[in-house]
Amino acid sequence: MEKARGDSASQLTGGLGSFLRKCIFSILSVGPLPNHIALIMDGNRRYAKKQNMAEGAGHRAGYLALIKVLSHCYELGVKYVTVYAFSIDNFKRRPEEVHSLMDLMLEKIEELLKEESIVNQYGLRIYFVGNLKLLNEPVRVAAERAMAATAKNTKAVLLICVAYTSYDEIVHAVQESCKAKRNETEALNATKGINSVSGVGEDMKINEVIVCNLQGSCENSSSTACNSVIKGNEESKEKQSVLPTIKVSDIEKHMYMSVAPEPDILIRTSGENRLSNFLLWQTTYCPLYSPTALWPELGFWHLVWAVLNFQRSYQYFEKKKKQL
Repeated sequence: MEKARGDSASQLTGGLGSFLRKCIFSILSVGPLPNHIALIMDGNRRYAKKQNMAEGAGHRAGYLALIKVLSHCYELGVKYVTVYAFSIDNFKRRPEEVHSLMDLMLEKIEELLKEESIVNQYGLRIYFVGNLKLLNEPVRVAAERAMAATAKNTKAVLLICVAYTSYDEIVHAVQESCKAKRNETEALNATKGINSVSGVGEDMKINEVIVCNLQGSCENSSSTACNSVIKGNEESKEKQSVLPTIKVSDIEKHMYMSVAPEPDILIRTSGENRLSNFLLWQTTYCPLYSPTALWPELGFWHLVWAVLNFQRSYQYFEKKKKQL
């Protein structure tokens, strides 16, 4: 009997809380709403120490906080949420801690794929963003399985940054852009016949164009021969001037985060203002909200305040974007 009363009271409280959230979200929706919120989940270990919890318990509490925050975001109508789950720098921690975090990550990825999970509740598509080759095989395989299993979901998107830093992302994007442009250049050269000169004996390359040995040609040939070589060199420079170059758009196309628009809000808990090598390229015009709450303590009202701050500065950042 007592248990039934407790369950009824819990359902009533939960229903009332859900109704109040919907009312507040309706008020917020009068103004501009963020399309993409990024989260730096800072303070899990400090929370465990503060609560006298066992080592690793803070990260489990952090996961519960994440599920709650994700629910609030998707109820508000935010389509993209990005979370900084594991930095490349985190591999420098004690091996026991890294191993524990990998085990926890594997466990939670498998939970996300269950039928009753938040993924199915909100129709989430999951992306794991970062240098996934650095993950151990079980976690990497689970991440790939989760991305494949949710590939057809279109309602909302969850991006989980693991084995990630902005430095690594930018280097990766530049390398991939160079590779793509090199392939494009080689195809262009093959089409136009560059680097193929008939009747060449002793030869060398000038600006990637094969020409006769200059010294020998000038000593043993007429000035006309030398002039033809010089003319050929000038023509090669003209051809090079029209070769494709790497643009900012090429680099952005090869970013890990190219699957999502730039964040509208970046939230970092525990009162820290550092970005810690997270989305440095994408957050030029993104307001940073830094509540003093540790990550497991982050709640509904923190999210409301972050959205209000976003709305207050919305016109300023939109003006800045148009000036680009």
